[in-house]
Amino acid sequence: MHPRSDAQPPLPSWLEPVRRGALAITADELTRFVPPEDAETREGAVLMLFGDGPQGPDLLLTERAHDMRSHPGQVSFPGGSIDPADPSPRHAALREAEEETGLDPSGVDVFAELPQLWLPPSNFAVTPVLGWWREETAVRVVDPAEVHAIYRVPIDELLDPQHRISVRHPSGWRGPAFLIGDDKDLILWGFTAGIISRLFDFLGWVRPWDPGNSRDLPDHMLVRRDDDRAPVWPPRPNTNFREP
Repeated sequence: MHPRSDAQPPLPSWLEPVRRGALAITADELTRFVPPEDAETREGAVLMLFGDGPQGPDLLLTERAHDMRSHPGQVSFPGGSIDPADPSPRHAALREAEEETGLDPSGVDVFAELPQLWLPPSNFAVTPVLGWWREETAVRVVDPAEVHAIYRVPIDELLDPQHRISVRHPSGWRGPAFLIGDDKDLILWGFTAGIISRLFDFLGWVRPWDPGNSRDLPDHMLVRRDDDRAPVWPPRPNTNFREP
């Protein structure tokens, strides 16, 4: 387990509740999946990067390549494995974000870390690292084999009840999701949607919405069943991030 940051870089006033909430929230308040104490896991880190975008406060998200072996086409925070050369999860999260989006990590102020969470399909114990994009730089798809597209999603759009849905997996798994993109036809679901949903709920930001508005996951977001190497999400039927 990694200690959560209590460093205090200056933040815009709208981010202060996020800092306080991130330092107070527990793993059980974020997810049902926490790293098992009696099993070896791989360690990873993701960057939950808040910025002041052209449409107001936003989050930086990436859409994974559609032909990846695990989590194809999923919208996620930049991130990946913690390498032996990484001195901390925050270093790994910033390094991965630079490799995936080309951002300059010197313009990012890390202000908190969430508890380690477990991603069962790939057996990753993941530390979400929260950052403020103090000095923004241009972002792009650095490697199309890993990233299909990059998005800056306004927080107000994530909170809009019209953009909130539940998704159904063929296994029976059901969880919270968001509609994003210019036409609101891209589904943000799974691990990333669970973190956003539960953290925003903890902060008291969530607006009433209809969890009964459900959709099936599109085929390109499902793991290919003919690939025996591929981890399958969800790991067990009817398990889920806590429902809204």
